[in-house]
Amino acid sequence: MTRLFKTLAAGTLLTVALAAVPAFALDDSQKKEMGAFIREYLIQNPEVMIEVQTALEAKQQAQRSDQSTKAVATYKDEIFSSPTDVVLGNPKGDVTVVEFFDYNCGYCKRAMTDMDDIIAKDKNVRFVLKEFPILGPDSLAAHKVANAVRLVAPDKYSEFHKELLGGQEHATEATAISVAAELGVDEAAIRKSMSEKPNDDIVRNAYQLANAIGITGTPTYVVGDEAVFGAVGLDEIEQKVNNVRSCGKASC
Repeated sequence: MTRLFKTLAAGTLLTVALAAVPAFALDDSQKKEMGAFIREYLIQNPEVMIEVQTALEAKQQAQRSDQSTKAVATYKDEIFSSPTDVVLGNPKGDVTVVEFFDYNCGYCKRAMTDMDDIIAKDKNVRFVLKEFPILGPDSLAAHKVANAVRLVAPDKYSEFHKELLGGQEHATEATAISVAAELGVDEAAIRKSMSEKPNDDIVRNAYQLANAIGITGTPTYVVGDEAVFGAVGLDEIEQKVNNVRSCGKASC
């Protein structure tokens, strides 16, 4: 615990403590004495600040969870049933897993095997890919190509997605088009689709959903009634899926 943190924390507690007391109850000397007492107490018991920080983080996490749950309920159709999203696995599966991802997200790259394993092991999962380019212009350009592939050669999209996301190269318009071309998708058709049917509205909608849910990074999943932030791993996602089947919620 740094001295600066102690000082700031002590000052915060002092402000809170004094604010809780009516202004007329203490004169200046009494306020100074109380401040000295609080400071001395914190110096002798610095673990209190850890407890305060832990409580604050728990409160913030609860607020974030509440926000995301309300947003998922409000925007259920846009999250789970958008006609512009790609569906992998079983289109008629009884549980849907939605993943917000960016082609240049290292965590998304490592988590791709989780998606593959879920689809391979559970034949009743519907897996939705939500294009969410947040890592700069190259990501945005790569996702524009991906949308064009979805429109021009939908049967190639799944393979394209795995090749681009699983590749070691930084995803750009050029690398995305190269991957598509290697799969036999015509570059001219891709560029025509990008020009005539850009994915601006799709990306804008993803940003709006992410803002409502409280998503600040990728990957983020939505399972049942709950947003799951970060590359949490296969076991946790599977547990959420099983919970939805068991009690109708991601957390029973």
